[in-house]
Amino acid sequence: MADSDVPDLPKLLPEAVHQAVRPGMALLRLETTRSREGILDGAWWPRSRDIAAELPSLITALAAYLGPIERVGLDAGAWEALPTRLVIDDLIVHIDSFPVGDDTILVTRGDRDYFSLLVVPPTATPEAAHAAMTAAVRADNIAQAGQILIDTGSSPPGPGPVEGPRTGRETSGSA
Repeated sequence: MADSDVPDLPKLLPEAVHQAVRPGMALLRLETTRSREGILDGAWWPRSRDIAAELPSLITALAAYLGPIERVGLDAGAWEALPTRLVIDDLIVHIDSFPVGDDTILVTRGDRDYFSLLVVPPTATPEAAHAAMTAAVRADNIAQAGQILIDTGSSPPGPGPVEGPRTGRETSGSA
């Protein structure tokens, strides 16, 4: 088969994407093969739990490789003040709250083409974050996001940033 007969496959991940989303800020890493065989398609290490501040640079970086991003699904309990949509690069990105866990974000392009990214807690050490991101993008990865964070010492994120300091009067169970 000649090279000209091979179709361009824009829906596949680019090879070995690892970049700072903004210098000195969040890191993004995508799976290193185009096959998307692993459980996760990539990893993201935001610097805060302020989704309005963190998401635009992630979406801009992803759109450069994947095309327009239409939706983001994440766990509302893991982020400060979750809007229902943001305008990013003159496009509306809808934000859906799903019980996907604090350690995962789902990014949707088109109708049903979604990418699952590990979210490394902003409080992770650089060493732990690097280890978690490296594990997440391995094509043969079979570990869930939460397990990767535990295994690498990145610690799963807590219940969310809106929680105040502990007073000793907290009760267990749901309210």
